[in-house]
Amino acid sequence: MQLGQVFPEQYELQLQAKVDAMQQLFAPFNMPEPEVFRSEPAHYRLRAEFRVWHDGDDMYHIMFDPQTKTKHRIDYFPVACKTIADFMQPLLDALKKRPLLRNRLYQIDYLSSLSGELLVSLIYKKPIPAEWQAEAELLKAELSSIQAFDLIGRARKQKILVNRDHLLERLQVEERTIQYQQVENSFTQPNGSVNQLMLEWTCAIAKSALSNDLLELYCGNGNFSLALAPYFRQVVATELSKTSIKSAELNIKLNDVSNLQVLQMSAEDVSHALSQGQQLKHIDLSELRLNSVLVDPPRAGLDPATEQLVCQFDDILYISCNPETLAKNLVTLTQSHEVKRFALFDQFPYTHHIECGVWLRKITL
Repeated sequence: MQLGQVFPEQYELQLQAKVDAMQQLFAPFNMPEPEVFRSEPAHYRLRAEFRVWHDGDDMYHIMFDPQTKTKHRIDYFPVACKTIADFMQPLLDALKKRPLLRNRLYQIDYLSSLSGELLVSLIYKKPIPAEWQAEAELLKAELSSIQAFDLIGRARKQKILVNRDHLLERLQVEERTIQYQQVENSFTQPNGSVNQLMLEWTCAIAKSALSNDLLELYCGNGNFSLALAPYFRQVVATELSKTSIKSAELNIKLNDVSNLQVLQMSAEDVSHALSQGQQLKHIDLSELRLNSVLVDPPRAGLDPATEQLVCQFDDILYISCNPETLAKNLVTLTQSHEVKRFALFDQFPYTHHIECGVWLRKITL
């Protein structure tokens, strides 16, 4: 894909190429037919980050080609949801008239939601002066007739809020509305519509085939935990990021969920605790029936200790943002478990990236 360009007429062809590549990659594991979940062909991404290029009186968004490092001017970005794409140029036009806000502006980050909220971060290489906030409030008021948004100014060791540093997402999952606080500069799923499909896929498996209690590793802000909680007696979710844990705790309250506990622990620490028969912080494992585990690891996949941990569970739900490391993990996991369902979620159209979902069940003799 050329930067800033999408080709909806080519969407089905590029998706089929991904499906073919995934079937070839996972052929050694005797996978079932993949369930393919499509993205919107355009305006699908809820996050976008751009460097700002200053050229005399002009300034514009740019992105760098990851291979050649060539810079590309971005005047309109159809990859981004329309909330972001339609706001980019009005924001630049307004910034050009405000030297205090435009001078030394290095980067602009956008975070939006399916519910239409918008958060904009202006990032500077130099310290932000005290007068910045008043000028930023004037900018926010000027543009409020175009789009309601909140504004953040960031520089090294500085973070100035014009209202708030988060937005509230509302996702529809199996006729339920689930609310999620999403904090600026922390991980959120970039393709909200496909994220809803991922949640519905995992919920359908949990509702029809899983039971008792669930352990989740790498829970983030509770994206999967909150959706899955109704189908389990208890859910214990772990995450290393303190920011994500705080959001998850708030999201539990927002959704009035009573059977979900989140712990600030790495997957490695969880593996060690369980292998030694230790408690998970204040949770007494003897009171739980942890038959199922959900993992949504970073691109590096599962480390060997976590592989061995998840193999102890009857059912494994594995959400992967990197098919290559998923395939490596499956070499171990399929020695004790059989793949029951296999899904491809096109989170990132027009790129080689794709999200995978696998449900594995322990093989019984």
